[in-house]
Amino acid sequence: MQDIQMSSSEVAIPIDSVGVKNLRVPLSVRDREKGAQHTIAQVEVGVDLPAAFKGTHMSRFVESLESFGEKLDYHSLKELLAQIQERLSARNAFISFTFPYFMTLPSPATKRESRMDYEVTLTGALEDNHMSCMLEVCVPVMTVCPCSKAISDEGAHSQRAEIRLQISMSGFAWIEEFIEIANNSGSSPVYSLLKREDEKYVTEYAFANPTFVEDVVRTVAKQLSDHEKIDWYRVEVESFESIHNHSAYAVIESK
Repeated sequence: MQDIQMSSSEVAIPIDSVGVKNLRVPLSVRDREKGAQHTIAQVEVGVDLPAAFKGTHMSRFVESLESFGEKLDYHSLKELLAQIQERLSARNAFISFTFPYFMTLPSPATKRESRMDYEVTLTGALEDNHMSCMLEVCVPVMTVCPCSKAISDEGAHSQRAEIRLQISMSGFAWIEEFIEIANNSGSSPVYSLLKREDEKYVTEYAFANPTFVEDVVRTVAKQLSDHEKIDWYRVEVESFESIHNHSAYAVIESK
């Protein structure tokens, strides 16, 4: 049958990345407590396309994912990228897996255990036979405004904030490590299950530890800078302000 994709392009411009997105696949990732955690990932995968070719073979991306085992780690990711590179006759290939990662948190007062889900993205790229990986973790926390507390006779405004970490590492580190760094950097962690005693504890603890987004981003960045496995990081904190019609944010990126 005629292969239209391999025919010449009328506009001879190379494409940086072409592929498929919004695929969902089952996945098994490393879990510090249980050894492995099964989840479902949304996948984006692509390759570069030379100027001479009209299109790429989209079905081959799906074929590569179908032959990929569920276990996701550095070695399986590199093998998958190499296979995509070969199947598509590409120089560069990339893939990202975005998935919910669950971690059990005991409530602070009653110690009732419940599962919190965190959005995690693992991205791998194979360019000129060089492998690179990026881990992204998004963690919700609570913040109490120090200024509001200082100027108010009673109370202060508080809100949920989101800490997003992007990390490039030289060795293995647990996802839980970065969730814990974020949870310890706001006014309080966010929980899925709280009884009345827990709500009292969380509220009083948070109001005793007011934080600006600037405080949170610096606290996270300091811990990432001290982490021996991290080569590069970017951390962004966004506060969904409860008394303003806007968000506040702060970003630190390592040099």
